[in-house]
Amino acid sequence: MQPTLTVRQEEAGASSPATQTADELGLRYGLRDGACQAITQGSGEQYLSAFALLMQASPFQLSVLSALPQLIGTGAQLVSVKLLQWFPDRKALIFAGTVGQAFVWIPIVLLPLLFPQWGAWLVVGGAAAYFACAHFTAPAWNSLITDWIDQHERGAYFARRGQIIAGLSFFALCGAGWMLSLWQDSTVAWWGFVLIFALAGSARILSALALSPVQDLHPTAHREALQGFRSFIRQGATKDFRRFLLFSCLMHASVLIAGPFFVLYMLQDLHLSYLGYGGWLAAGLLGQLLTLQAWGQFGDRFGNKALLSITGFTVPLLPMLYLVSTNLGFLLAVNFFGGVIWAGLALGLQNYVFDSVRSEDRAKAIALYSTVNAVGWSVGALIGSWMVVSLPSRIEWGGFALQPVSNLPFVFFLSGVFRFLVSSSLLGTFHEARQVARASRQQLLRELPLVKPLVQIVGWTLSRSTRQA
Repeated sequence: MQPTLTVRQEEAGASSPATQTADELGLRYGLRDGACQAITQGSGEQYLSAFALLMQASPFQLSVLSALPQLIGTGAQLVSVKLLQWFPDRKALIFAGTVGQAFVWIPIVLLPLLFPQWGAWLVVGGAAAYFACAHFTAPAWNSLITDWIDQHERGAYFARRGQIIAGLSFFALCGAGWMLSLWQDSTVAWWGFVLIFALAGSARILSALALSPVQDLHPTAHREALQGFRSFIRQGATKDFRRFLLFSCLMHASVLIAGPFFVLYMLQDLHLSYLGYGGWLAAGLLGQLLTLQAWGQFGDRFGNKALLSITGFTVPLLPMLYLVSTNLGFLLAVNFFGGVIWAGLALGLQNYVFDSVRSEDRAKAIALYSTVNAVGWSVGALIGSWMVVSLPSRIEWGGFALQPVSNLPFVFFLSGVFRFLVSSSLLGTFHEARQVARASRQQLLRELPLVKPLVQIVGWTLSRSTRQA
């Protein structure tokens, strides 16, 4: 490996201006791709479950819609990693997957309308094809983009990209919800889905066009996957990384016990309009938008393990709160808070993978990370679907009765219990992967997003009052 590094250093010294320009161009592409991805997520991915519900999907079919595309997508990632051995053109693999994502939206919306008797299952099949294309690009995309970023700046960069995604997704979600609400009470409610899914596909085409001028000046892809996944797990992956994978897998399983059924709860049990449902989704994105940059700076400074520890012990509370009230304002506040917490947790999970492995193992590590998450995702969704048909909608104990609008808040509550068990049992088993600043718990709490600005405001107010006194 050392000769390769020497050659790259000499080449960098000989043509550093060109390399720097290419790196800047690549990083700008990453942000533009994020903008296009935000539109696709906000106007397409987030409304797949609502479209399946329009096609009369059952709770089991909703759980399959959450589980199956992730499993198939994981298979596509593994294929992609293997292809990097023999076809080390990362840009071409990304382009092919992105264009595939764009065109898959056509059968997603048309086939269920042409064959409504199989509508829900056709939505599941179309979503599986879409996420297969999306996951196919992931190893090459992550391997390519991280070659352009210094390891101590990853948190800030991905937080900035996440802010762009959250901001544009917010507007796309609200706009798509408004558009769907125009046809919600008509016999052609599907027209709204045709329009928003067409917008989602168009955004992926724009992303593919944004990739065209990018150059791959750091060819690590040809070194990817020279050892198999089993060898990587035994030799290339550290004990901390293996324990981290177990934590991530079980956390995803716990989350997906509840995840697929929020759309059912909002649209069928609470009878929200599409605009109200879109507003609920947008509240979570607003929470992400306001805190992602701060989470990124927190992770760069104090480490992603500290980030995971704080958010890992907060995320169990989120689904439990749905037992408290069905007031729309309360639900919006809960999902806003959820967006804040999930922004940090997702950023910490992603960046811990990048920090834990060598650059030549990164695509393999990402595929492995996605595989264990998909397994957890699928198991959790299926457990959740079993709970939906098994749990009662009323609980009595010691003269106290609890009867929400359905049994789904009980499913959400149990999801929170499992999340807490996972965090309390596994977060202490792995450690930070790089050298970071040490800080006390009190200092870490003061540096948290939304907390730090409040502390600064309080400190400024007290100092001003003291001067005036």
